[in-house]
This record gives sequence, C-alpha cells and structure tokens, in this order.
Amino acid sequence: MMLRDLTRSLKTRGEKGLAPFLTAGFPDDETFLRLLGAASSAGCRMIEIGIPFSDPIADGPVIQESSKRALEAGMTLRKALALAEKASKTVPAALVFMSYFNPILRMGLEEFSGCARRCGVSGVIVPDVPVEEAGEIRRALSENGIPLIDLVAPTSSGSRIERIASAADGFLYLVSVTGVTGVRSALSGDLGGFVERVRERTELPLYVGFGVSTPEEARETARHADGVIVGSALIRIIQGARTNDEAVEKVGAFLKNMKQAMNESGRS
Repeated sequence: MMLRDLTRSLKTRGEKGLAPFLTAGFPDDETFLRLLGAASSAGCRMIEIGIPFSDPIADGPVIQESSKRALEAGMTLRKALALAEKASKTVPAALVFMSYFNPILRMGLEEFSGCARRCGVSGVIVPDVPVEEAGEIRRALSENGIPLIDLVAPTSSGSRIERIASAADGFLYLVSVTGVTGVRSALSGDLGGFVERVRERTELPLYVGFGVSTPEEARETARHADGVIVGSALIRIIQGARTNDEAVEKVGAFLKNMKQAMNESGRS
C-alpha cells in the first residue's frame, strides 16, 4: 500500500497511527531487523528508519549516540537501503527513511530515489532541506512514487504552513516543540492549538513527533493528532537493555502500551 493510502486509510477509520523511530543498524544489523518486526507486531503500520549521519543537527544526544555507534560499525546509506529491502520482505509496515541531505546528495538524487523504490522505502524525511529548496529531491522521489515528508514547526506562520501543505504528500510531520529530538518532561501546552492551526490548512494526516516519550503523552497527543512518532524513548530502552533479546522484548512491550493508550484517546 502506498504511504498516502495507508495514512489516509487510518485517518478515515479513526485509527491513530504510531510510528516508532529506529536507527538503522543499531545496536547491530540483526537486532535492528528484529526490532522492526517487534514494532510491526505491536501494531505499528509505519516505521521511521533513521540514517546515521556525522552531523545530525535535528537529533538530541540519545539518537546522536545511537547514530555514532551505528556509523562506527560501518553503517552507510547504501547498507541501510539493503536492510530496508530485507525487512520489506517480512515486515508489513511502511518504511520511512529519515536522512540528512548530504548522504543522499553524495549517492545522487536519482540513484537514491530509484534504489529506495526497489528496496521498499515508502517515504523519505529530510529535516535539513526546507520546502523552498526541496524541489529537486521532491521531483526525484515523486518520479519513483515516494513522497517527501515535510516538517512543520510550531513557530511556522499561517502562510508558511499553507506553502508547506500545498507541496506535501503522505502526511505532515508536526514538530511538537522547538529544538532537537529527545525525551522531555512535558509536551507543549499549546499542542492542540498548533495541530488545529495546521488542520485548518490541509486535509493531510498530521503526525506529531519530538518529545513524545510515555503512553500518557501519546494518549494526550493522539487526542489532537492523527498519529504519534516516538524515537528517543525507544533508543533509551535499547541502550539500557542488558541483552539484545531484552531490547527487542522491551521495545515491543513499550509500543503495545503506547498503542493501547492512543486507542484510549478516542474514548477519553
């Protein structure tokens, strides 16, 4: 199923989407693939795969550390694509890459886009390319049936939201707070207002990320948005596990709890 069809289908059914973020090749290739399977078994229909990069300006210290370890183990964009191709044969969830622009540019926009399609990638997020500069990569991805997922910050003006929404496809990624990714003590007090400002300007599904780290926060976020993206909290679970088996088990259990809490948001 195309990403746009998946996210719209979930929205139409009133099902809240949960999209976990996992760093490609962390803690190792085999365990990473098992983590993808655990996320899918927990009910996640979409999984964000972070491509390790040496200068991750939008990532907080937790994800930076996972990227550092993956890079030291030899992870590259091409190897991440190979992992995605392997996962796509057994994991029914849509796989969305989150990569900074430099690795994609080095590979070549056309080559990356074609390879992403062949490897089963359903969408791409490039956080360091603003909408004004995204035309070339958006075109290359679109020619291969892959949407470029745009981000909207809470500081975005109404006119800028409209500009982003008019170019966007698949879903819109709403950054819940200013700053980098990471576990926070509380969500923005105006999250509902932010979501509604965007919803007034687009019919695309709205997914909120950056700082959602507990089932309670996921429940509250799902009251306003169509989906939730969780990353740093998962990476911390993996980092704190005594064994890889424990990491897979705990990530699966955590995501099941998150999904259950989000389902309860419609009944609160």
